[in-house]
Amino acid sequence: MLGIIVNNDLPFAIFLMGPTATGKTDLAIALQSHFPVELISVDSALVYREMNIGSAKPEPELLARVPHRLIDIRDPSEPYSAADFAHDARQAMVEITAEGRIPLLVGGTMLYFKALLDGLADAPPSNPQIREAIEAEAAIKGWPYVHAQLAEVDPDTAAQLHPNHSQRIQRALEVFQITGRPLSELKREQMEKGSALAPITDEYQVIQIALLPQNRAVLHQRIEQRFRGMLEQGFESEVRQLLERGDLHPDLPSMRAVGYRQMWQYLSGSVGYDEMVEQGVVATRQLAKRQLTWLRKWSDLHEIYIDSETGQLNTCEDILRDCLKLLGNAPIYKGRAR
Repeated sequence: MLGIIVNNDLPFAIFLMGPTATGKTDLAIALQSHFPVELISVDSALVYREMNIGSAKPEPELLARVPHRLIDIRDPSEPYSAADFAHDARQAMVEITAEGRIPLLVGGTMLYFKALLDGLADAPPSNPQIREAIEAEAAIKGWPYVHAQLAEVDPDTAAQLHPNHSQRIQRALEVFQITGRPLSELKREQMEKGSALAPITDEYQVIQIALLPQNRAVLHQRIEQRFRGMLEQGFESEVRQLLERGDLHPDLPSMRAVGYRQMWQYLSGSVGYDEMVEQGVVATRQLAKRQLTWLRKWSDLHEIYIDSETGQLNTCEDILRDCLKLLGNAPIYKGRAR
């Protein structure tokens, strides 16, 4: 587990991420009893109204008791992008911080987290040869050495990065070698034009936590149980009502969401019921696999496991205790227990 690096000049934010069905929302809600946090949803399906069961949206009673920002903010007919999220989440974070609370961003849409962490700017596409050369040098001399190289050509970006923040060091040095201009200069130029957002780490000290399985079979079982539970709760009826609206189609981002796509195909007569169930479970497992692939390469991540290597599930109390122990190492709130 990584140590938390404290910058007293920046307010804290907590990013709680992980694959689907790992209990992220339950942990976020539990943290409210220990820290003055306010939740921001990081989920590409929860933004849509009328999509409740298939998105595993918290019950209305829970949302009334524990508000989540960025839930039910779009009609399913309206696309919502990572750029939309980055703008909306940043504004929500500013408002929460101004009220003396800590933004707690929770969800599994990794692209949304990435848009906040890396910022949004028009940067050149990656050059595999340059990237491989930087990685090769780092493998021999270490990322602190490469960080020092970056400091020579782009001191502003280097000053914002920990010497072991490999991914962002690599990208910044790559951009300089491709364009001959510092990444910080490109971003400032685009910010002045209103066409870019800086990384959120310029404004917040972000503690990144991931809930992860050690035994993949445990996650697969939880995914199947949850999908079948959605069917028992009326998922078919929910999607039927969406289909009957007449203004939605399967190519919309909302209807491409895992589970919704498969149910739409069933209701349209493309597949049978059993095939829909199987495909829905498989698609959710594939989503979890993609989320885990993102996280394997994630920088500055604090891992909390939901199970043992043998597949024994940790209790909610165990997971909360591990999280509190982690957060207890950072002075995110003086007098943490309320």
